Order: sequence, then C-alpha cells, then structure tokens
Amino acid sequence: MPVDFTYLLTQRRDYFLELESKISSPDLFQDAKQACLLLQEHARLKELLETANQLEKARHDHQENELLVKGNDPELAEMAAGELAELQQKISILEQALHIGFLPPQPDDDRDAIVEIRAGTGGSEAGLFAGDLYRMYMRYAENAGLKCELIEGSAGEIGGFKEVIFQVSGEQVFRKLRYESGVHRVQRVPATETQGRIHTSTATVAVLPEADEVDIVLRPQDLRIEVCRSGGPGGQGVNTTDSAVQILHLPTGKIVRCQDGRSQQKNKEKALQILRARLLEEKRKEEEEKYSEHRRQQIGTGGREEKIRTYNFPQNRLTDHRIGLTLYNLDRIMEGEMEGLIGALEAADLERRLEESANRLNQG
Repeated sequence: MPVDFTYLLTQRRDYFLELESKISSPDLFQDAKQACLLLQEHARLKELLETANQLEKARHDHQENELLVKGNDPELAEMAAGELAELQQKISILEQALHIGFLPPQPDDDRDAIVEIRAGTGGSEAGLFAGDLYRMYMRYAENAGLKCELIEGSAGEIGGFKEVIFQVSGEQVFRKLRYESGVHRVQRVPATETQGRIHTSTATVAVLPEADEVDIVLRPQDLRIEVCRSGGPGGQGVNTTDSAVQILHLPTGKIVRCQDGRSQQKNKEKALQILRARLLEEKRKEEEEKYSEHRRQQIGTGGREEKIRTYNFPQNRLTDHRIGLTLYNLDRIMEGEMEGLIGALEAADLERRLEESANRLNQG
C-alpha cells in the first residue's frame, strides 16, 4: 500500500526553513557541537526535500505521458509509451529513497568504534581464531580507508589473542561495523591437529560506539587508578617500565587495564576511552530494556551471547545466521573483503525498518 508523505513533507519543509534561519545566525558556532548537529540535520533535510522534488517531477512527467499515449498523435503516443516504463522505475526508486529519508538516523552511525575480540570455547584454537578475526577487520579497515589503532592485546598460548581491543576511526565507522557484535564460530582443522579432524571454536566480538566526554562523565572520586609494571606481549615495543594502567570504576565495578602504549599517560587515556565506551553501551542497553521485544533490533546487532556467524574453512563457506546468508568466498572475506557481507546486513536491516515504518504510517 503506497504511503502518503504529504503531511510529513509539509512538516519537514517548515522545519527546514527554521534550520535555514538558525544556521545563518552569526552566533551559530558559539556552541560548536550544536552547530555541527544543526548543519548535519540541515544537509539531511536538504537531500530529503530534493528527492521529494524529483519524485514530484517524475510523477508529473508520468501523468503527461499517459495523456499523450491516449492522444490523437500516433508518433507522440509511441514515444510517450516508450518512456512510461522508465519513468515508473524512476518513481519507484525515488519513492523508496524518500521513505528511507524519513527513517530516523540510526544511533551512533557517525561515531568511531572500539572493537573487543575475546577467545571463546576451543582452547588455543579459539585464540588463533580471535587473531584471524582481528586481522580480517584490520584488512577491511585498510581497504575502506579507515584507521585502526591497537589499544590492548593479550597473546594466546600458541599465537593469536586471548583478548584484543582496538579503535577504528574514520567516516561512519560504527554504521559499517555495528552488525559484527556477537559470537563468531569457526569450523576447521587446527594446525595442532594431527589426525585431520575438524574442530569447532568460538570468539566473541563487541563493537562499541566511542563515547565522548559529554556522553559519559567520569568523576575523579568514582575512579581508582593504579599504575603497575607492563608485562606480556601486549604490543610491539611494549614498555617494561611502570606504564601499565588499571582503572576501577567504583559505581559499577568495571575494570579496564591498558598496557600497550609506550607511556603511562597514553595508557590512561586509552583506558578511560574503553571505560566510557563500555559505560555508554550499558546505558544504551538499559534504555532498550524499556521497549518491547517487537521494538528491539531484530537483526541482532549487539548481543555478545548470540551466535551470529559460522566460518567453515573446509567448504570455504561463511553463513550469517541472522539473515540466512551463505557465501562461498570465505578466503576473500578473511582478507578483509567484507563489503558484500556488510552490505547484505545493512540491506536486511533497512528492509525491516522500512516495513515497520510503513506499517506505522499506514496505521496512523
């Protein structure tokens, strides 16, 4: 059933005029963060209204061609008939684009991300798999023009990682990586297996939107900060001086340790960064609990306990269980070629959001 956007467009046009007035004010940049938000919203609304204008013109052209097809000039009627299918396709594309434009922006899409990978079940093989996932994301970030920085790493017994935490920064990082949170399962013959048997191991991935200081305020009296000697193979060139930093957040009991940086101050900054991200994630989860099961994210974007994906190396197969997607290019995906996988997850989530939005609009 087509959705009538007339009333919504009227509202958006009125709001766009308000924004035009606000961003032309000489006092705009007195609050830099608010100015940035206003400019982003202005750009989003401008694109939405341009799409609406293009749709209106396409519909007008379609109506005119329909009249020409019924007219008395056979030559014009033939030309008009040939353009109708193209115009109808253009209208369908613009209608979907307009509908997408009316969807509220996904929270935190524009933020950088902190990614935490931990070895799960499977012993040393789980640590190797955690290392493979870390390498996969690093390669993907490199291909996508994003920047990765290792924050903390704890090496596995025979390689890989027991735990690795890293930051990914760039354009719309959280939008690209938000669907990676959950349990990743691997099926393959480990290097240590002498009889060629396939083993199953797991690793957990948590993708956290990076929190600003204004999002999560950390009071000094709520923090117990301890400095200790760095140890273990954290990162290349890790210090052997008293540079490792451990922070206990007293109200929640959360503990963050960072030793990968070459200085105590750098490790403290990184540890606070991780702590803010974890507290922001907890805050968002508490807010989500206020909504019913129907309103929660159906694609599974944040549950660390949820098995989201299987990596089957003998069959070169990757299966994403949330959307029933199976790909037979696992070797390329492990080299960071994740664009098709991420695009499929985004498309499935968008389809769900569009369906929910259309139902709400048609019921209202």
